[in-house]
Amino acid sequence: MGKPMRIALIADTFPPLRTSGAVQLRDLSREFARQGHSLTVMLPTAGLSTPWLLEDLDGVQVLRLRAPQTKDINYVSRTIHEFLMPFAMLRNLRKSPLAAQRWDGVVWYAPTIFLGPMANALKKTSACRSYLIIRDIFPEWAVDMGLMGRGLPYQFFKAVERHQYSVANVIGVQTPANMPYFDKWPAPPGRRTEVLQNWLADAPNVGCSVSVASGPLAGRSIFVYAGNMGVAQGMDILLNLAERLRNRQDVGFVFVGRGSDAQRLREKAAAHGLSNVAFYDEIDPTEIAGLYAQCHVGIVALDPRHKTHNIPGKFLSYMQSGLPVLASINPGNDLVGLIDGERIGRVCTDHSVDTLQRLAEELLHDVASDAGMALRCKALSARLFSPEAAVKQIFVALAG
Repeated sequence: MGKPMRIALIADTFPPLRTSGAVQLRDLSREFARQGHSLTVMLPTAGLSTPWLLEDLDGVQVLRLRAPQTKDINYVSRTIHEFLMPFAMLRNLRKSPLAAQRWDGVVWYAPTIFLGPMANALKKTSACRSYLIIRDIFPEWAVDMGLMGRGLPYQFFKAVERHQYSVANVIGVQTPANMPYFDKWPAPPGRRTEVLQNWLADAPNVGCSVSVASGPLAGRSIFVYAGNMGVAQGMDILLNLAERLRNRQDVGFVFVGRGSDAQRLREKAAAHGLSNVAFYDEIDPTEIAGLYAQCHVGIVALDPRHKTHNIPGKFLSYMQSGLPVLASINPGNDLVGLIDGERIGRVCTDHSVDTLQRLAEELLHDVASDAGMALRCKALSARLFSPEAAVKQIFVALAG
């Protein structure tokens, strides 16, 4: 590797938030530091009493910049605030001790499409290259889900998205299935798109506040889902599966997390009298390894309308913990070939609860009889999803 770089990493999520994106960026920033780079994470932060706040988190410099609130507000207000967010960040950056800092590279992280102006300003003042990490393709996924039409709001978001892509020298997409989407975007000379696999640092088992052995599902084979429970996840089919298996006293389902659908799903499980299902609130990311150590199969679910293919972060944590996967996803998702090819689980692509039940029961049999399945999961994690590989790939792109 060449000379260490001074890098600005712009994002809208980071610890102490508990999102999968926050955990990813924590791991990425630590790995940049471990490889000898000087990294500053820049974050919009609502409610700061001062224009900026400079912190050190595990050897990583974090600059929080006062910006409008974008969480837990209505849709229109959120859109306006997100549009204003990068300009507020730039204004307050100029008041901070890092106002005159020049960078060797600028990296920014989407799903948010609104950080382009911030990345562009740093790139121009430093005359450096930039790298956009794309994890979700918005607004396309919202159209797929029926949350948005192709009217004026869509056209506005597409214009913002277009600007964001124009700023990047290199765009790192999540899977090969994302690549064709970018073929239709006019690329300026020298810009390219590549696959940047997701990453996850090793996580020791430090225990978990959720104790399956102390709850109503003690002694059962556990299907676990931990993460966001929103519209895009299409989790109703999982409760339908639990209902199909309710008479099996050896099987249970554990759901951990929060999201727009979490309360509705809890109420549905209660209304159907699903005693084989247990819901728990969101836990700290450090507890995930301890949770999975108590379980037998990890679940991945995406709504059938979700056509912008991705590999959810929870899949990586399942692999790292040696948990085989039961997935309910679209046929074109890259997970189909990965799970089948590596023999690490079962994939349902027809969104039929009949098919999902058959595959779940097959997988339970395999988990009990194939000790090598857990080892294959861990081997895949080490081979494809390391922060070390991600940082080296981004460094090469920034170095040009």
